[in-house]
Amino acid sequence: MAQQRIQHRCSRPGRSVLGFALLAAALWLSAGQAEGQHPHPKRNDQYKHEVEQLEQVWRKAELSGDVATMDKLLSDDYVGITMSGQVVTKEQQLERLRTRTMPLSRIDLMDVHVKLIGTTAIVTSRAEVEGTDEGVPMHGTFRYTRVYSRQPNGSWKVTNFEATRVGPPPPPRPPENGGSASGGAAPSGGAQPEGNTPANGGGTTGQAQ
Repeated sequence: MAQQRIQHRCSRPGRSVLGFALLAAALWLSAGQAEGQHPHPKRNDQYKHEVEQLEQVWRKAELSGDVATMDKLLSDDYVGITMSGQVVTKEQQLERLRTRTMPLSRIDLMDVHVKLIGTTAIVTSRAEVEGTDEGVPMHGTFRYTRVYSRQPNGSWKVTNFEATRVGPPPPPRPPENGGSASGGAAPSGGAQPEGNTPANGGGTTGQAQ
């Protein structure tokens, strides 16, 4: 009996240490969850800066047709919605960028705002866009909404995108190489694609996601 009491007393410090370790682990996990839901203001600024940089990464990759960068930027379950309401998946976006169906020559992002909600970043912006749609010039102003999700490894992935044209489609621009009859026909012929292009244009900009 005496030996058992001695062993029992000797085991108590071990139990205390184990209990303290479990308590510390629980507090650490709680602190981590709380920070994820309500990041420190300095961490908030850091996250916003990271997302703003990714917006420029997207822009450059879209202009250059960098499919590899887009592949890394988009989440596997990415869903984009063009201004015409067309729903596109990641593979569809990458394929449209790969084939350069509608290459863009200009994307000027303005009024960029980043809103953080836990591990989600919602970006709204305005963009002046120029390019061609199957050879027909197009241009216009769009409002973008892009949603980023912060991954466990600290990286960000674009999960959703939507583009909306601001105002009615602008009239086609006159050809740069003169006013021949055939040259004048191209813009009027391009008036219909100009109106429809934003559907592809919105998708293409989203495809950069």
